[in-house]
Amino acid sequence: MTDQTIIRCGTLYDPGSASRISDGALVVAGDRIIWSGPTDRMPPMAPETRVIDHGDGFVMPGLVDVHVHLSYGEAKTEEDIDLFASVEFRALRGMEAAQRILRAGYTSVCDPTTSGRVSLAIRDAVEAGLFPGPRVTCSGRNISSPQGLVDWYPTWIGVPETSIGQIVHSVAEGIDAIRLQVKDGVDFIKLSMDGDSMNPSSIRLACAFRQEEVDQLVDEAHRLGRKVVVHARGGDGVLHAARAGVDLIFHASYMDEVALEAVVENGCAICPTLSLLVNTIEFTQPHDPSWPNLVEAHKHELDAASRNLTRAREAGVRFLIGSEAGFAVTPYGEWHARELENHMKYIGFSAEDVLRQATVENAWFTRDGDDIGALLAGKRADMLVLSADPTRDIRVLLDKANIAAVYTGGQAVDLSPNLARRRLPQEYSYAMWNSVYTRDAVAALMPVAAE
Repeated sequence: MTDQTIIRCGTLYDPGSASRISDGALVVAGDRIIWSGPTDRMPPMAPETRVIDHGDGFVMPGLVDVHVHLSYGEAKTEEDIDLFASVEFRALRGMEAAQRILRAGYTSVCDPTTSGRVSLAIRDAVEAGLFPGPRVTCSGRNISSPQGLVDWYPTWIGVPETSIGQIVHSVAEGIDAIRLQVKDGVDFIKLSMDGDSMNPSSIRLACAFRQEEVDQLVDEAHRLGRKVVVHARGGDGVLHAARAGVDLIFHASYMDEVALEAVVENGCAICPTLSLLVNTIEFTQPHDPSWPNLVEAHKHELDAASRNLTRAREAGVRFLIGSEAGFAVTPYGEWHARELENHMKYIGFSAEDVLRQATVENAWFTRDGDDIGALLAGKRADMLVLSADPTRDIRVLLDKANIAAVYTGGQAVDLSPNLARRRLPQEYSYAMWNSVYTRDAVAALMPVAAE
């Protein structure tokens, strides 16, 4: 009896080299690929070897999303992220969210920012075989200074323990925070270099840390063997982060020439995460509380990001790709692949480029590293099988009808949706009205009622 499986492939696609093999095959033993290539060159196999026939399918490595937030619960407000639903419930809810992402063809994710140790628990539960799910690489809470991204409540409220953020008031506090997160088992450290409350205009964002402070924090994380990712939309944040030698910069929308030079010089990667901007612009309705201010702000940022990130592409910067799934406008399992289309539309990448980013390039940042991102001998058997070719139309990845199969570690994923899932009132902040109903407001809405 053999534990080997042959998987026949109509097209076997390798994003790393953009090569394709017609009538290809994979041989899987356990959770690993032990051979890949054309069917007519396959080594002799035992007669009882199991065969899975995807002879009409487009077979490629499972996709990787390096920017999801499993603890957010498709939040509509900042309070939903930090205050509502217990941390324990967030972990269970996040496990179900991870499974939705897996069914969308994403066999690995990175979660940069979580409440408590939610994403670490999901990671470990998947690794222990307790639940099916994508491979998870994660940070702990998002570290920043007062006014930074996660310091979004008034001073008299502060940052609660259940928040996804952790505010430090000195380099010493920041180093302690990093050491404790490493003790808890995080895979990387997340710093916020700027935030909306540090925004004196729509273009320039002040940096949350001085250069010497960032240098020390990044050095400590690297000393402890952890990569560092930062949230930085403004030029100063990108500049300080790049000079400190961080590994990955999220957003970089308002990066100027000086900051871009530092990114290139220090070999930093960028993950733009345009889906939050694009979806907000296209989906937000006039009855949404953020209309029209956030929509206009995101239009401005998207325009700047398109210009600045195109320059980064032309300069040879390494790009990773992530969707920021976890908000109400970026729900789990729905829009992940749209970020590939955004990289093409707004930054100028080709379909082959973005498929490479979503596999082998993103794999570099995960804890599995060289184990994933390609369907080659020795790699983990994480696969996506499609009924259409995404190199010809990247949008086929968004249509769930095109997902014929997903495998993680050689095991087929159950693609049946969880139709029983529902939301509980206690997961959201309690909002009663969007307007103040003065007599004039009522008269405008309901003239008869105002009389």
